[in-house]
Amino acid sequence: MADSGNNSKTALIEALNGALADHLALYIKTKNFHWHIAGPRFRDLHLLFDEQAAQIISLVDVIGERVRKNDEYTLTSVGSVAKITAIKDQDDVTLTPDAMVAELRDDNRKLLERLEQVKQTSEEANDNATNGLVDDWIDQAEERVWFLNQTAK
Repeated sequence: MADSGNNSKTALIEALNGALADHLALYIKTKNFHWHIAGPRFRDLHLLFDEQAAQIISLVDVIGERVRKNDEYTLTSVGSVAKITAIKDQDDVTLTPDAMVAELRDDNRKLLERLEQVKQTSEEANDNATNGLVDDWIDQAEERVWFLNQTAK
């Protein structure tokens, strides 16, 4: 018979590493759009993207350390991030501001789905520390979606 405690911990670590990969990929995409935004809404979107990127990157170490505090290994390279992130690369530097806003909004929604997995798996693994932290991570992602949605034309 499989150890359900071990299975729930494995699921939690997979969800945490997925959330870590998504945060790193979303950070890079958000900075990409911050650097390449152009047009009449430049200043507002340039600042919004920078604020959101800073918020996203601030969680990277926290998430990685949650994995390590569970005595497990986390991501080791850009390649390991690419293998498990739900955030797709975007190399088109000529996207319209509206396309950038919509893509970041949709990617933050994907991140929310991943964070819901962290919430669920942390409950199943009885990891109260992660469970308490993820509520704030979800709130931050919901706020980013809200701001981007309100900014969309």
